[in-house]
Amino acid sequence: MKTSTQRNGGKTPLYETVACRISRLIDEGTFRAGDRIPSVRALGKQLQVSLTTVMEAYTLLEDRGLVEARPQSGYYVRARFPAATAEPDMTAPSLSPTTVGTAELAMMVMRDTRNPDLVPLGAAIPHPELLPGDRLNRMLSSEARRHPVASVSYDIPPGCERLRVQIARRMLAAGCPLTPDQIVTTFGCMEAVVLSLRAICRRGDTVAVESPVYYNFLQAIDLLGLRALEIPTHPRTGMSLDALRYALDHNPIRACVVIPNFTNPLGSLMPDAHKEELVAMLAGRDIPLIEDDIYGDLSFSPERPRVAKAFDTKGLVLYCSSFSKTLAPGYRVGWVAPGRFQSDIERLKGVTTIACATPTELAVAEFLANGGYDHHLRRIRRVYARHLALMVEAVGRAFPPGTRVTRPEGGFVLWVECPPQVDSLTLYGQALAAGITIAPGPIFSATGKYRNCIRLNAAWWDERVARAIETLGRLATAMTSDGD
Repeated sequence: MKTSTQRNGGKTPLYETVACRISRLIDEGTFRAGDRIPSVRALGKQLQVSLTTVMEAYTLLEDRGLVEARPQSGYYVRARFPAATAEPDMTAPSLSPTTVGTAELAMMVMRDTRNPDLVPLGAAIPHPELLPGDRLNRMLSSEARRHPVASVSYDIPPGCERLRVQIARRMLAAGCPLTPDQIVTTFGCMEAVVLSLRAICRRGDTVAVESPVYYNFLQAIDLLGLRALEIPTHPRTGMSLDALRYALDHNPIRACVVIPNFTNPLGSLMPDAHKEELVAMLAGRDIPLIEDDIYGDLSFSPERPRVAKAFDTKGLVLYCSSFSKTLAPGYRVGWVAPGRFQSDIERLKGVTTIACATPTELAVAEFLANGGYDHHLRRIRRVYARHLALMVEAVGRAFPPGTRVTRPEGGFVLWVECPPQVDSLTLYGQALAAGITIAPGPIFSATGKYRNCIRLNAAWWDERVARAIETLGRLATAMTSDGD
């Protein structure tokens, strides 16, 4: 058997030569993000080297962040982002509570999704061709036949038991053991968040949020008569805990709403140590944490990230999620694990919608049990990782110098910070005229900040999207030229 240092004159270890060969193929585009590279055995046979040599080469490629091993599947090319385009810095909102004033613009962005002629880069909706619609709809029909009475009956809170059992099992992968009785089903994640806010807050209360923050959180805060206090957020690690601590010391904050895993719109991933510190910091002041984990299943790493709820010892974390980003947004299947607020949540749910839609909950429960959900997730994670990498590269080429772009490790949204001369509200109107939807930065702030920023949906990638990015880049560049 050949050793790791044969056939190279003893100067460079053979495994490094093999690693360089694969690395070059990745750089040249032969293997792209999400592609499976040759198996250890196949490459060893092709290059006539030992299996040990190939294993050492693949380990080196892993260490360099070029490939990743997936259990029972092999090695895959990791998504890589071009280094030429810088990342945004930590955001710097004003640390003072404020009312929300961006409702009309946010609704315009949502309404844009109804026009199929527009390139859909605005709202954060998954690509329909990546959703298992046919299988889910067959299961929906099958479950209705198997359960003719249950499927047309109320399933009052906490909701469909079969679904809650499957959710509890999946939460183990997030480091969060739950029983089915600790889960309440909802119409999507947003209803879970709104129910949580209603259970905790009263009119005039202040809620701490990330900045930039998902615009529907702001709309909910506004409709409930609450005030938002935006906390500086890092595009890699999420909400600044130092800034949050300062805000807690100087403001009567009633609740905190956070997306620790792949926040919308920045795509940041809060480290586990930060999640634990966040939960402890709030628990020490008896302040509830509303955790939105809707993108948690879309991590580009082999392991799913843990949730903040995993560190909850006092029942103060209200964990909210749904299958809208992974299975079927139209099914509106979500849930909340509300901790000590469960009775309040169930009562609020009962007096607003009475119950959820039983047929769709039964269908999703069946898919989780027997539909290959994990296999489906592996597929869409690879696709979204590749789409994000391609979009980052395209933005770097097309947008004006000085543009900064986030590097998400999961999800499918991208935050683009343009030079100061670029007005995203003007860009929004020009883009619509060109048949493109985007989400302008001001809708992600209670005070209309981020005027030079946009959020892009990277769930889609094709020639039409590539041309749209080029068009957006030309429009943005023209604004910088006008400002000279």
